[in-house]
Amino acid sequence: MSEKQKTIKQEVSFSGIGLHTGEQVELCLKPAKDNEGITFVRVDLPGKPVIQPSDQNISSDQGIPRCTAIGEGNVVVHTVEHLMGALYGLGIDNLVVEINGNELPGLDGSSCEFFEKIQKSGVVELQAEKQCFFIKEPICVENNGSSILVVPDDEFKISYTLNYDHPLLQAQFFSITVTQETLGKEIAPCRTFCLEEEAEELQANGLGKGANYANTLVVGEKGVIENELKFDNEFARHKVLDLIGDLYLLGKPIRGRVFAVRSGHQLNIDLLKKIFKQQEQYDKQGFIPQNDFDGQKELDIHQVMKILPHRYPFLFVDRILELRKGEKAVGIKNVTINDNFFCGHFPEKPVMPGVLMVEAMAQVGGVLLLTNGNHDGKVALFMAVDNVKFRKVVEPGDQLVMEVTIVRDRSRSAAIRGEGKVAGNVVVEADMMFSFLDASYLNG
Repeated sequence: MSEKQKTIKQEVSFSGIGLHTGEQVELCLKPAKDNEGITFVRVDLPGKPVIQPSDQNISSDQGIPRCTAIGEGNVVVHTVEHLMGALYGLGIDNLVVEINGNELPGLDGSSCEFFEKIQKSGVVELQAEKQCFFIKEPICVENNGSSILVVPDDEFKISYTLNYDHPLLQAQFFSITVTQETLGKEIAPCRTFCLEEEAEELQANGLGKGANYANTLVVGEKGVIENELKFDNEFARHKVLDLIGDLYLLGKPIRGRVFAVRSGHQLNIDLLKKIFKQQEQYDKQGFIPQNDFDGQKELDIHQVMKILPHRYPFLFVDRILELRKGEKAVGIKNVTINDNFFCGHFPEKPVMPGVLMVEAMAQVGGVLLLTNGNHDGKVALFMAVDNVKFRKVVEPGDQLVMEVTIVRDRSRSAAIRGEGKVAGNVVVEADMMFSFLDASYLNG
């Protein structure tokens, strides 16, 4: 079943000092509605200006180096990356972040307190479908021996190589598939760090006022000063945390494989801006059906969405369990009380509308027809239905298993036979007709 957007269950507050400014700051996270995204509000400024991250207002150089900031002029918020990393890990899509200063509290220099406190307060699902951005084509950025490459992948994976000109920071490597569990255990606890000479230089320039040996791993000639590492490669892991937080400023989780070498905030943001451009490019192109699944026997929801133009709340296929090219497909629809049609279709005794059962079978049929290899660049339009029979009701908690077979498939039209079952019992059957049009028809 497709994943839903999330927000927090109740308000969560944090307080502390900024790592760079040293100023005391209060932070309050509040729930937000579907599709509102993550917004920052400077409650200490007149009019309480709102900042929503975009490719135009994200920077690593807004007067404070070695961190990521969003905003312009005096309406800016620094050091957002650790909070953003925690929000990515918890799957938070929508949130209001109220702050009474220009830098988030540094806490212990990691995402751990953000992650644990938000998780404990509760995360709730919303109605809208989660929007992810799948990297379509490889993107590379590099500068002065540092580089990041991201390539298409169905998950979010990061491989990071750290190599400083320092005996304690040479050749650290960390690789991980980023999930809530792995981020919470393997990445969120990892703290920010710097060399002893870097710390002295920052403080000489009036920065790093809130940094100390407890919230920053300061590396001297003999090792970490007045602190201990949580992981042998904690420095590389923290770089991965920064990268996750910076990339989540896209406004949606990324799906892709990232290979990074000695990268920092500036290179992360360079990559992020190229991802913004790729997203804009593909948004302009509209829906482009893909059917390069030759030989696959099963399809997950992400692959289904590459074939069908349907989206929430009118996508009724959660997975294809069996796919025989040009012959047969079996798909499922998990029926839940959260399906929006139950709000008005007999809410006291919820029953899935029969026409939507037929539509669900038609969508499985669309997947079958559009992966046949005969209709590249096309969409299948449901044109006619015949011999419809509804045998039993379908209720919340049921799993509708739909089997469709091709009766006839021609260049301009096709006919299929569909049958839906719950727990092995037939609940619906129908004969359906389709015609094919170029996918540009859907893009205006």
